[in-house]
Amino acid sequence: MEKHEITCIGCPVGCALTAEVDGENVEISGNICKIGVDYGVNECLNPRRMVTASVRVSMDDGSIKMLSLKTVPEIPKNRIFDCLNEIKKVKVKQGIKIGDVIIKNILGLGSDIVATRNII
Repeated sequence: MEKHEITCIGCPVGCALTAEVDGENVEISGNICKIGVDYGVNECLNPRRMVTASVRVSMDDGSIKMLSLKTVPEIPKNRIFDCLNEIKKVKVKQGIKIGDVIIKNILGLGSDIVATRNII
């Protein structure tokens, strides 16, 4: 049985969780609310993260702005750098609105890369 110490980020309290993992069975202690149990189990069995990044935007006047992006939903933690390498290949032009999908189903992970600001 493996033992992990985790700080829960599910709510502002930030409980110090202890996770005891035995294969697919995870026992969580130290949580104040149910969010801590869900967070601890997911963190042990399938850790996922939202990735944020920026890409350059070529403007019609020749200037360059930056467009912020994020993954929706989160991706597996072990694929973060693969995702960032794909995002680095992207070139976009103005005319983008918040929520526009910039990369659909990145790396076949079921997550889209979406714009988090307008570049009009």
